[in-house]
Amino acid sequence: MRPSSPSIPEREFTVEALKQSLRIDGRSPLEMRPVEIHFGPELGWVECSLGKTRVLAQVDAKMVKPPEERPLEGTIAIHSEISPMASSDYELGRSDAVDKESLCILAGQRVWHLRLTIHFLADAGNMLDCACLAGMVALKHFRRPEVEVIGDEVTVHPATERAPVPLSLHHTPYCLTFAYFDESGTPPILDPARLEQTLATGTLSIALNAQRELCVVQKAGGVPLTPDEIIRIIDVGITKVKELDALVESRLREDWVGRRVEVR
Repeated sequence: MRPSSPSIPEREFTVEALKQSLRIDGRSPLEMRPVEIHFGPELGWVECSLGKTRVLAQVDAKMVKPPEERPLEGTIAIHSEISPMASSDYELGRSDAVDKESLCILAGQRVWHLRLTIHFLADAGNMLDCACLAGMVALKHFRRPEVEVIGDEVTVHPATERAPVPLSLHHTPYCLTFAYFDESGTPPILDPARLEQTLATGTLSIALNAQRELCVVQKAGGVPLTPDEIIRIIDVGITKVKELDALVESRLREDWVGRRVEVR
């Protein structure tokens, strides 16, 4: 069911507040909602939240025969209840995050096929950024089984015999979405809540990594943006992505230490 449109008083109050660089939830224009990351019992099971927006991501892997045109590369599939978001706005292949050649087990015969499943649990606005975060963290958290190849024989070792292997990632891009409004003097805002997203005239979504590399730029809506404005937003994004990356790495370390303690 689609959310109801905001009432006229609600719309007017929100727009007037934004003109004064004020937001209903008390944030500054370029402030994100609190980020939380929780790990499940299995490696590759991650729940992320931006404020009250919540997304669950899960990664699993199986061995398959590679396509004939790419015999040395593994494959990745993304599945979601909201397929347009998963297939167009959020597409790992566009940023080359995963090293597909590292998924090759036996050239032309066996490769790993990764399946990333994204479940949208609660929509309080800006599900795209939350989905990107959850997906990337799930890929970093996941471990595939260790395999041994002798001739044409492939042996898959369970985790009880050999430690599972992390995925090889070229980099870790994160998505940041900025909302724009027609009203003169209204600044762009980062991580729009659902009401703000509903009232926005346009959005600019960028994917960056902590190495300051720009991976994806996607603009939606009719608000014209100058090159200087886009560069300014990218500079803001670089700072935010470094903070996000530090948080993700910290949470992954904490989870890994906890799992090692449990094993002992």
